[in-house]
Amino acid sequence: MPSRTKTPPRSATSKAIRQSVTIPATLASAVRRVAKKRHLTMSRALVALAERGVRAELDAKENLQATYRRFMKEQEPALKEEAGKDLIRAVFGKDAIAEDLLL
Repeated sequence: MPSRTKTPPRSATSKAIRQSVTIPATLASAVRRVAKKRHLTMSRALVALAERGVRAELDAKENLQATYRRFMKEQEPALKEEAGKDLIRAVFGKDAIAEDLLL
């Protein structure tokens, strides 16, 4: 059974909804550059970038859940510590834990 949070891939049969948005000028120029580079309209470039962002959010959420499950399941202290560090990185970013270069 598919998850409710995943968006279905855009196809010819999916219903399109017209939506008006206001975006900052700097973002609009970045979208315009993407559209020009990929030979797309501004609307299609916005859709492509939004789909990519939604996919990235879902991937990050799934990665966080998998890392959390691994941390909770781990019994060996050394492996649990490493899983804990991975969990911290998943929550706060890759640079969240300062590595001690002297040890």
